[in-house]
Amino acid sequence: MKRQLYLCAGLLAVALGTIGIFLPLLPTVPFMILAAFCFARSSPALEARLLNHPRYGHHLVAWREKGAISRRGKWSATAAFGLSIAIGFAALTLPWSLVPVGVAVLCLGWIWFKPET
Repeated sequence: MKRQLYLCAGLLAVALGTIGIFLPLLPTVPFMILAAFCFARSSPALEARLLNHPRYGHHLVAWREKGAISRRGKWSATAAFGLSIAIGFAALTLPWSLVPVGVAVLCLGWIWFKPET
């Protein structure tokens, strides 16, 4: 039962990551990291396929081995948070428009202190 739950969660994470390729505010690599985690507990074949993926495999391996994020990934996250902050200021009133700023400060602080590949 547990294995099937991990398999379903992994497949859902891959689906959301794939959608994230086309939607700029939905992150792709974090969903693929989640999928690799789930597949490690449910399907070694799917895990291997994900880790050997030509586009995302090296990001997943770097995260798994060193907790590392590429410099390009860090800048992409920074740009996405900047867009979220701009949308927040345009669509929300004070004090709610400050929520994206707070989230960005916390998350980007964590992201930029992670080692680089």
